[in-house]
Amino acid sequence: MKVVPSAARLEVPAAAAGERLDAFVGARLPELSRTRAAQLISESRVLLNGQPARKSDRVEAGDLVHVEIPPPEPSTVGAEPIPLDVVYDDPDILVVAKPAGLVVHPAPGHRTGTLVNALLHHVEDLSGVGGVKRPGIVHRLDKDTSGLMIVAKHDRAHRRLANALKRREIRRAYLAACWGHVSDDRVTVDAPVGRSTRDRKRMAVVEHGRPAVTHFQRLERWPAADLLRAELETGRTHQIRVHLAYSGHPVVGDPVYGAAGARGISGPDRPWARELERRVPRQFLHAHRLEFDHPRTGEQMAMEAPVPEDLQTVLDWVGGGE
Repeated sequence: MKVVPSAARLEVPAAAAGERLDAFVGARLPELSRTRAAQLISESRVLLNGQPARKSDRVEAGDLVHVEIPPPEPSTVGAEPIPLDVVYDDPDILVVAKPAGLVVHPAPGHRTGTLVNALLHHVEDLSGVGGVKRPGIVHRLDKDTSGLMIVAKHDRAHRRLANALKRREIRRAYLAACWGHVSDDRVTVDAPVGRSTRDRKRMAVVEHGRPAVTHFQRLERWPAADLLRAELETGRTHQIRVHLAYSGHPVVGDPVYGAAGARGISGPDRPWARELERRVPRQFLHAHRLEFDHPRTGEQMAMEAPVPEDLQTVLDWVGGGE
């Protein structure tokens, strides 16, 4: 059977007047990110009042936007028998605990040995909405961040989860250790995140970045660091790491945003800080809890992943377990 593209017809409401075309399309079609919407516009698959348009064009109230959505391409990524720590599994979704060091999807420098390669081995027919290199991937974790990830097994589940993520209905909580002490037991950082103007490989708090909000709660106060619970309200690239660095308290062990490490600690706590730095094997960031509604049944789901051994060893040392 021939697979044909799907299409969407959108009328611009008065509340959306003045929005960029790519932003308008990406915000109203949950299966599309703004980047994907921009790609479709560049391919002339998006018509504004019947005419091809540019992604930067502004829509006006009453405009008609027609979007042709091509079917997902078959994945070109190979399946590999990489072990997976499966926390939950049903016909619609999979929740896995990703170990630190595992890249989520193929990219330059990491063509194989990724979480996607492992998923293709364990799941027979993975959702294609994420694209040929990111099948099933609803949200990501950095290579050296451990913890929970939701994977969609089919396109309907993927679209519903992606929509829930856009509406901020998926709660994601992390454990993070940061240098120094945050200003209060509960702190919210509301600062836009985008590409650094100095280094395009890094993210930063920038004036014209995308809105980003992280809520922090201090769980433990250590001699020269804090153990925090970090809850994402938005999900920008490197958001927790960037927000903590911006606040002057970078993640312990973060080689990109916290390179100064223990060198920023002075006084009697400096030896303790240097020992903590020596013992932490990677960035101390672990996605330990997920809360979301099941994409088919609507059942409220809540899952936790225990702290992995490499970070638990650090916690034991801090607590006097060694």
